[in-house]
Amino acid sequence: MPNAHRNRFLSKTLQRLIAFAVIPLLLVIGSIRPGTAATAKHYTDLEFPPLPEVTIPEYSRFQLDNGLTVYLMENHELPLVNGIARMRTGSRLEPADKVGLADIVGTVMRSGGTKTHPSDQLNQMLEQRAASVETGISTASGSASFAALSEDLDTVFGLFAEVIREPAFEEDKLVLAKTQRRGNIARRNDDPDDITGREFKKLIYGGDSPYARTQEYQTLDNITQADVESFYQQNFHPNCMILGIVGDFDSAAMTQRIKQEFGDWPAIPERDEAPPAPGAEQIKAGETFIVDQPQLSQSNIQIGHLGGKFDSPDIFSLLVMNEALNSFGGRLFNEVRSRQGLAYSVYAVWSARYDYPGLFISGGQTRSEATVPFINAVLGELKKVREAPLSADELQQAKDSILNSFVFNFQDPGQTLSRLMRYEYFGYPDDFIFQYQRAVKTMTAEKVQAAAKKYLQPDQIVTLVVGNRSAIQPPLEDLGKTVTPVDITIPQPVSS
Repeated sequence: MPNAHRNRFLSKTLQRLIAFAVIPLLLVIGSIRPGTAATAKHYTDLEFPPLPEVTIPEYSRFQLDNGLTVYLMENHELPLVNGIARMRTGSRLEPADKVGLADIVGTVMRSGGTKTHPSDQLNQMLEQRAASVETGISTASGSASFAALSEDLDTVFGLFAEVIREPAFEEDKLVLAKTQRRGNIARRNDDPDDITGREFKKLIYGGDSPYARTQEYQTLDNITQADVESFYQQNFHPNCMILGIVGDFDSAAMTQRIKQEFGDWPAIPERDEAPPAPGAEQIKAGETFIVDQPQLSQSNIQIGHLGGKFDSPDIFSLLVMNEALNSFGGRLFNEVRSRQGLAYSVYAVWSARYDYPGLFISGGQTRSEATVPFINAVLGELKKVREAPLSADELQQAKDSILNSFVFNFQDPGQTLSRLMRYEYFGYPDDFIFQYQRAVKTMTAEKVQAAAKKYLQPDQIVTLVVGNRSAIQPPLEDLGKTVTPVDITIPQPVSS
């Protein structure tokens, strides 16, 4: 939905829901009497109740005859209904010479209207009801979502189904989507953070990997209307889709509504099995790379190597290790930023993925002349966590931080439902939520150190610096590794 439409949607939604907040607020204000305020306490005297246990609200799960999987979770606190469909697709399935195809399909599915309702009419119908329908395709999945007041559910759910089943892919919206992406390409070297993240993936996965390749003018030019429609036809079928709905509805009536809109959608037997996820391997190791940007007064740095998947038997040890390194008050913050004063920001992330290896990335930002000391300091902390166990205080702080933040992923039923769907999509067990908590609660310093020794691999570490090479003193060569320049020139399209 365009920003203007989104803003009007939010405004109207707030107007229609404000009444639900005003009366309780007035009752609270009216109950306050002078002289009843408690004396302020020092923060060390504050006591907090333990965080509640994570619970899963009651829900139902079933499949239609055509293979469409459905989750329903009623929640009658507000007169709202939200839904999301997750499709077994992703940009990693697009042809290498048409990078950007999946992204454009995910955008124009919604912006290009449906065969029954042209885009302008679709926008107007949703805006009049303060509702939304959105679509998109990421690396490993596609999604479509809707939000509506419960009184408008029939109309909005019908439009949602149209967008999924009958997208029109209007040609002018396809042209607009490609134009917008050409603008993004032209600006992609403006932000050092963007350069660092993009180029580091290429160094680890390889520039041709579906997990690192980038949209280019030529790959966009290669995309035709027929390509868009073909990608849609290949990837959008009921037996490739999980639909979840949460909110103010009756499950029996919702089931009938789903059958009416999706029950006659024919399955494609050859897509009963999810397409295999492309593999990923590390192609560079033990080198240092520089993107020379003479205009910069600071360096953006990433240090790391190929990571792993969430189904690793050591994933929870690695998450605790990561928290001990990375959290506010963790080792990197205390040592590199606070004690040595070498960084504006410093971090470490064990970024596991559900069905392909993610990355381990540490890094941050520092002034140009502190670049080499910063890198050495970070590498020193990675070495320490491999060589010695966490202290009892460090371990407990890391575990508490993970567990205390974890419960906030389940503040409302929609968050819980989304997580259940994600686990099913990627083939994880239903109780993975509780496995997560149990494993962190029982984690030991010995397990964390063993995982650090096994998975943090000094000889595989790649270092990327985006900064002013001439201002980096001592020079990067003092790290004792080959320093290779990275060319970020934007390729121009081939003339036809």
